[in-house]
Formats: sequence, C-alpha cells, structure tokens
Amino acid sequence: MSNRNSQANKQAARERLRVERERQKKKEKVRRQLTVGGAIVAVLAIAGGIGVAVANSGGGDSGGGADKWAKAASAKLVQPANTSGKNGLDIVVGKKDAKHTLTLFEDARCPGCAAFEQNVGETVQKDIKAGKYKASFHLGTFLDNNLQGTGSKNALSAMGAALNVSPDAFLKYKEALFSKKYHPEETGPDKFADNDYLLKVAGTVPDLKGNAKFESAVKAGTYNRWALEMSENFNSFKDVKSTPTIKLDDTVLGTDSPNGKVAPSSPDAFTADVDKAMKG
Repeated sequence: MSNRNSQANKQAARERLRVERERQKKKEKVRRQLTVGGAIVAVLAIAGGIGVAVANSGGGDSGGGADKWAKAASAKLVQPANTSGKNGLDIVVGKKDAKHTLTLFEDARCPGCAAFEQNVGETVQKDIKAGKYKASFHLGTFLDNNLQGTGSKNALSAMGAALNVSPDAFLKYKEALFSKKYHPEETGPDKFADNDYLLKVAGTVPDLKGNAKFESAVKAGTYNRWALEMSENFNSFKDVKSTPTIKLDDTVLGTDSPNGKVAPSSPDAFTADVDKAMKG
C-alpha cells in the first residue's frame, strides 16, 4: 500500500534528493577531471571501463531521464486508441452494458498494487470478460516523486502504447509489469525508467511481442504527454489517499486501516467484497 501524502514518504524523498544531489556533484567533479585529462580517460576506459562509465551518467537508462519529461509537458498530445473522454483520460475496459463498474487507482511502481494484481488480477480479468462489471483505470505517477525517478511515468506511457494495440494487450501488459518476475522492488533500481526493460516485459505479451508499431511508440515516447495528463487526472481524486484503491461503483473495497481501506488480498476476499457491494 503506497500512501500519496505520507509525511514519512516526503521526508524520505527529500533525503533521497539530497543524497542524489551530492552524488551528482561528485560525479560532475570527476567528469571534469577526466575531461581535462582526455588521455587518462582513454587509459581508464581500456583498463576497466571506468572512464566511460563515469562520463555516461545515464546508467543504462534508455528512457531518456528527466529531460524527456520536461519536453513531454509541451509536446503534442496523442491519445491512445481505446480511450474516451477529454484528452483520452478515460480507460474503460469491458462490456458497455455491464451494470457495475470496478474502478482501480494504481501506480506502476507501487508494491501494494503489484501484490493486488498478482493475487487478484486474474479474477478481475475473468470478471470483466464475463460481464460482471466493466473496469475503469486511473493510473498515477506520484511514486516518481516519493522515490525519485521516472519509472511510473515511463511505464504509464508504455501502457498507453499497449492500449493503442487493444484493451486485452493493455490488461496483459499491465499484468506482466506487476508480476513477481518483472515488478521492481520499491527501494531498488528504477527499472521501469528503462525503455529496453519495458520492451523486454512486453515480449511476454503475444500481441506486443515483435509489434513494431508498439515498440516504436515506446521508444519515441508517443504517449508521454498523455501519461502526464493521466497523472494530473489521477491527482484530482482527492479522496484517494493510497494505492491501490479499488472501488465497486461508489463503494471502496477492502478492510479499514489508519491510511484508508486496504485492498482485498485474495480472490475470495475480493469476490466477497464485490458481491456485497453489488447488493448495496
């Protein structure tokens, strides 16, 4: 469960930012020293790759980093297919005549969301196909601020590319991103910031594997602006204090906690909550 407004999270984020700034200062100092002694850099590179590693501070991040997202804010908005509403901010999957709506609020880097998807995601997909309810998805990126990085935004943009292929591709890709095999640790490397990693995960989804149009959209950041718009829309739900937050119509599902409802952690508990909410 990831809290959007936790004071502890904010303090931790500030400390991480301070540490990152100090790390960048040291890295820049070393870079300047290596630039002055170009010949030394070459020797180091041959000896152990050190010079090259220091000079290229991206750390293997093929996602483009923060600069990409600064540019995305003023880029042309491209809405994925299979979206609706203003700016394509409504993602609704399922039978249009379904009487009920399951609404999910998630963040790609959220460990609680990963746990929910791993335990209950298959049940959700089965219920959608059966017409028990349609599903509405609101995807945020607040953990990029709390944890530092760009993985939530980058994964959201890639999910937009998957949604442009089909709703089923979107659901399967989201499932893969949240899976035990591919979901990164909350305090570990920001793997979702790397486009190559996102494409590796996409290779497990039949409709996305080898899909040139999808791969091109991920690499080009076609849906980056849309991802930012989705994030802003997510932030407009002031009653959502943490992720995952799961609602059936207007009823928040789960058990009470100091930070709000904790989403059901098993298929049986989820189904019981859904059935109870449907009865009113």
